[in-house]
Amino acid sequence: MNTTYGQYCPIAKAAELFAERWTPLIVRELILGSHRFSDLERGVPRIPRALLVRRLREMERAGIVERRQQGDSRHPAYFLTHVGQELGPIIMQLGVWGQRWYNAHTEPDELDPALLVWDMHRRIHRDRLPPHRVVVRFDFTGACHGSYWMLLEPADVTVCWVDPGYDADLSVTADSVTLHDVWMGRQSFASALADGRVELDGARPYIRGFPTWLALSTFAHVTPANTATAPRG
Repeated sequence: MNTTYGQYCPIAKAAELFAERWTPLIVRELILGSHRFSDLERGVPRIPRALLVRRLREMERAGIVERRQQGDSRHPAYFLTHVGQELGPIIMQLGVWGQRWYNAHTEPDELDPALLVWDMHRRIHRDRLPPHRVVVRFDFTGACHGSYWMLLEPADVTVCWVDPGYDADLSVTADSVTLHDVWMGRQSFASALADGRVELDGARPYIRGFPTWLALSTFAHVTPANTATAPRG
């Protein structure tokens, strides 16, 4: 199977590398700080493991990605080279364009609470957190349901897929569609709380603080072209 365009055009040459299925999402994850293989799997959960290995090897051969040892870990971490880092503005502009023209709502088969919590944990204002650990439990209702935990600390934010054994300081109960919409800037956090689609339960300082700790998606500020009057949170 021919995987090249057979053109001298630099757009064609770049597309042969960058436009491979899953490659833009892997680059996105590396830009957002996922470097361990397991973290890349969490950020791109539907890619087959063998294909992720293959794509990383292809990107390494192309000079886009390099492997490094981190600390005492036996497993290498993956980082963008200076060549790969130049894809950063392209990825971000692609996201802006996609949010403006093609991401007005979340399709049912796109709902993924686990991925949503993973995305959210990278967008926490750690400088606004209390000086001690805060355990937040997310209970999703609706079409996609499940529970996930986030351990918030000024030095680090961790996601747990099973109960970590700590009492929850704050519980977030949310309709899965609504919290996806809040994350993408389609509905304000305040309106989601007011209509009961998101409920917060815990000590008052945590209830007041949580909406200010959580930043929205990097692209939440981009108004979809066909929903120009959508509320902003």
